[in-house]
Amino acid sequence: MNTASVTLRLLDKADKEILKLPRTVKGALYDFQHKFKANPQATGLQLKQLKGDSRLWSARVNDEYRALLLRLADNDWLIVSVKHRKEVYENLDRLAYGINQITGGIEYVDLQVVEESVLRRTAAPQPAQAPRAEPEPSRSAPLFARFSEQQLTDLGVAEPLVPVIRTLTTEEQLLGLIEYAPQLTGEILLSLFDGKSYDDVLEQVTAPVAAPEPVDPEDFQTAAQRPATMVTTTDEALREALEGEDFGRWKVFLHPTQSKLVERDYSGPARVGGGPGTGKTIVALHRVKHLVEQLPQGRNKQVLLTTYNKNLAADLRARLLELGGEQLLSRVDISHVDQLALRVVREAEPGSTKQTIDDNQVLREWRSMLDELGETAWDAEFLHDEWTQVILGQAVASRTDYFRARRAGRGRNITRPERAEIWQLAEKFTQRLDRVGRQTWAQVAERAARLEMERERRIQTVEQQRAEHGGLDNIHLQDGSAGWLRYRYRHIVVDEAQDLRPGHWKMLRAMVARDRNDLFLVGDTHQRIYNNQVTLGSLGINIRGRSAKLTLSYRTTRQILGSALGVLSGELFDDLDGNEETLAGYRSVLSGARPELHPSADWEAEREAITELISEWDDIPLEQIAICVPTNAMAQEVAVSLAHSGIKATEIGPDGPRGDEGVHIGTMFRFKGLEYQRMIIAGVSDGLVPRNAVIQMQRTDALRYRRELQRARSLLFVAATRSRDSLAIFWHGTPSRFLEPLLAN
Repeated sequence: MNTASVTLRLLDKADKEILKLPRTVKGALYDFQHKFKANPQATGLQLKQLKGDSRLWSARVNDEYRALLLRLADNDWLIVSVKHRKEVYENLDRLAYGINQITGGIEYVDLQVVEESVLRRTAAPQPAQAPRAEPEPSRSAPLFARFSEQQLTDLGVAEPLVPVIRTLTTEEQLLGLIEYAPQLTGEILLSLFDGKSYDDVLEQVTAPVAAPEPVDPEDFQTAAQRPATMVTTTDEALREALEGEDFGRWKVFLHPTQSKLVERDYSGPARVGGGPGTGKTIVALHRVKHLVEQLPQGRNKQVLLTTYNKNLAADLRARLLELGGEQLLSRVDISHVDQLALRVVREAEPGSTKQTIDDNQVLREWRSMLDELGETAWDAEFLHDEWTQVILGQAVASRTDYFRARRAGRGRNITRPERAEIWQLAEKFTQRLDRVGRQTWAQVAERAARLEMERERRIQTVEQQRAEHGGLDNIHLQDGSAGWLRYRYRHIVVDEAQDLRPGHWKMLRAMVARDRNDLFLVGDTHQRIYNNQVTLGSLGINIRGRSAKLTLSYRTTRQILGSALGVLSGELFDDLDGNEETLAGYRSVLSGARPELHPSADWEAEREAITELISEWDDIPLEQIAICVPTNAMAQEVAVSLAHSGIKATEIGPDGPRGDEGVHIGTMFRFKGLEYQRMIIAGVSDGLVPRNAVIQMQRTDALRYRRELQRARSLLFVAATRSRDSLAIFWHGTPSRFLEPLLAN
């Protein structure tokens, strides 16, 4: 056998099986892959074909364990399992592998292991009970009796598993099968079990991963290249996969839908949506890596990775470093978008000493000014939003322009005289900020947008001149601060896109040439917790026909997910381009307990109940527990209650947790982008969630009320989906109206 250029791959699911093996075996497997790639025929590896099978082989990992491999081609091998040597040669007829006819991916199933897992989860017989007046409905009906075998395989269920699937009668048995089944089979069965129709599963689960071309059931080498075959080949990737899910798995195995989005060649701006925990950020990071790999040699940072929050930007930097090391980082500019805008403004105005203040400080300035003026006709929040979203957002430069400005989505209609009053107040507010040497982040974003749009116009002028002169390079405009004038970036990737302001989008659009793969956006408008609503098309970013959605949650359980979706019931969300966004198909293959609901008489009793529950959670580190509350004052009060019981806690501030030890406590805004093993959401009472000020808007400004109500729902949705394993919801007095779907179950 020719041993040149041997490829050795590891199949997804095999790594999960390997993780359960002793550490010494995992170390031996890492050594094994080096030896195998050097020479599969080396005597010590004992490579041999299994009896009665043309593709399945075994090779020695150590004295006790053997690798089972599929031979895809002469020098192309795929590890599908690692077993104790006594198990390798028994029940060979129970080892099933093949190419899925729907996805075109390679699948491997050990039917004996699957069946044993199902049997382990079969419920023990219950003690006999006295006869009832009405007999209980039968619990032994097969779960999937209403679907034919052909329907199941047409959806993409692994064909060897169909006979076992037909015997399942309980959810526990189903979960036992899914533990060792190919991932797509698990997704399909759980979706059907949760009540989705055949057509919905076909559209939402199967279609996104279906092979675009006819599948040859014998062409294993082509099958190994398809996204549906989740494999890894490099030494480093194999090592990371074997170190565990939290450590390196997300860097190695991408779901087929994620792989397609990462590697696709887009003709212009593209957007990826999806609910919490669906891997949008993972896709963004892998997309950055993919784009960098396509760049010509150089040292400049031609790819920008940006997001709204500076904590998230720091996390993106750490994860990108983990994904590709310093070499990848050297070609990527990572910045939160406000810092990027401030950098642009300071580059143009190097002598400026203005202090930039956040939205809370801005609101205090508005209130102070209105108090000084004795102005009671307008509230500070309304004026702040009008100034930020309409006047700054549309770059309105004069009172006449403001009279003509569109106010779509702004709620109450205002008359021409009222616009004149608002314009006068906005001018006074701007002058007030100038006097005290302050500026807002919204002002910075709009100033940066104007500067970058002017820069883009100059670039386009140069390009037009070059075109008119036959592309001659001696036609140049010089940019005094940055050498020859050019676009700042070749590609821009945006995480948490739903939270950016109009000024941010105008700035980013101008920073990159309008070309293939220019802008790649990931986000979820169901998680929009800031008041930045935009229509990308109106800002020069056309994503029509280049939008996709991720629907499989990797973070939280089906039970928590169902409750979180109930919080959003009845609300309509946009897709950043004027169309409706839904969470249709949003699902999880993880299972756990239903969220716990804890009513209390008052806030003091609620804090006592929270303390008692955390005292019971002594099986996990405190740092894997979080408490989310509506206000900063409530966060401080919870921390005091915990301290009195000897429970360490740390509050989450604007820059993240303020300490390294203890339960994390913070407001709902602080938990964006974080996740925990167990989560408590406290104070979910009417008047707090949503707050009374929002409820009162129903009488004065119906549209603003609906918008703020939606934002409050989104905040609770974000909080509920931070949990991986368990969720407990507390309230005192009257529960929030958002909990009605949960209380009804």
